[in-house]
Amino acid sequence: MPHLVLLYSPDIETDSDLPALCRALADCMLAQRDESDRQVFPTGGTRVLAYPAAHAAIADGQGDYGFVYANLRMGAGRSASVHRQVGEQLLGVLRRHLDPLLARRPVGLTVQIDESQAQVYDAKHSSLHPLFSRQP
Repeated sequence: MPHLVLLYSPDIETDSDLPALCRALADCMLAQRDESDRQVFPTGGTRVLAYPAAHAAIADGQGDYGFVYANLRMGAGRSASVHRQVGEQLLGVLRRHLDPLLARRPVGLTVQIDESQAQVYDAKHSSLHPLFSRQP
């Protein structure tokens, strides 16, 4: 955790570089600092995943509409100001990447952040975290 999941209308793939967008979003997440200047998200746990919607009905169906829905799921314990900062930064990355497309046709962008409050099960096993927690 954290995991940022992008769900998008399939036509977005032909109009943008989604691998580059995923990398830019991950880099944005890794650059976030809290009020004590600590990294907000662990490097080894940061994930950005992107999926085209297999089926979608957008607005009234009468136009060349598209969407990108970004949902960030993170563990509890961060302040409201960190939530806002992260959301604004992620929206900024999406806008820089997708504004040329939005200028050509109607596309809705959504960024939603969910904080896991009441986990009933959360197991992790990773060979990634040790790579980033080694002391030089």
